[in-house]
Amino acid sequence: MSPTLTLIQGDITEQAVDAVVNAANSSLLGGGGVDGAIHRRGGPEILAECRALRAAHYGRGLPTGQAVATTAGHLPARWVIHTVGPVHSDSEDRSGLLASCYRESLLIADELGAETVAFPAISTGVYRWPMEDAARIAVETVRDAETAVEEVRFVLFDEQAHATFAAHVR
Repeated sequence: MSPTLTLIQGDITEQAVDAVVNAANSSLLGGGGVDGAIHRRGGPEILAECRALRAAHYGRGLPTGQAVATTAGHLPARWVIHTVGPVHSDSEDRSGLLASCYRESLLIADELGAETVAFPAISTGVYRWPMEDAARIAVETVRDAETAVEEVRFVLFDEQAHATFAAHVR
């Protein structure tokens, strides 16, 4: 059964859910946008676990389309699921990698026993994925996923992103 899809315009770091998905960069060491906000608000525990993951398993960084979980630190969530979205390209179809971010994050959520998961609009910031296409891929992938997650929240930073996702959730 597909999870219930909920749309929220707001700050993903304020979501009281089992798992928050971080649109991370491959270093797992923080950055800008959603990644920076999660690391700032979550505190040093997240960075410490990310450093340990880098040292033990991801010396070259987390591959694009993959996901891994850490503590949520001071966030009102139990875990952060870090996933690395693809940079948009006009000359190469990378939509499979973007879909993989959602699928792999839900697989990790299932392994953790998470019932509620909050996603940002992965790759739509500095990675320049067009919002319309990103919303379509995100909603279709989550609807088609075989997962025990009961609710997926798409937490969208602004009104335009919220409206774009809303058109695909209907």
